[in-house]
Amino acid sequence: MTYIVTPPCVECKYTDCAAVCPVEAFHETPDRLLINPDTCIDCDACLPECPVEAIYSDMSIPAEYMDWLEKNAEAANYPIISTKIPALMGPGCSGPPEA
Repeated sequence: MTYIVTPPCVECKYTDCAAVCPVEAFHETPDRLLINPDTCIDCDACLPECPVEAIYSDMSIPAEYMDWLEKNAEAANYPIISTKIPALMGPGCSGPPEA
């Protein structure tokens, strides 16, 4: 099992999840993060850190996000990110849900 990043991350790119990953499984594209399924150890550390709920287990991914399994499989083509940086907050980002 592995975790994957899905569309709510696009144009938001919060990196809280990457900062807590013990195996540096997160990779950064210009507008989102991806999780390398070959590196992810299914530790659950990233899940509660995502403010836009963009991370799912590959065993519980909603049907509309199934194509993101392939997108995350390409994570190794991008640089690793393991620190927190300011969120992208692009025009398509809805931001974290209201508390």
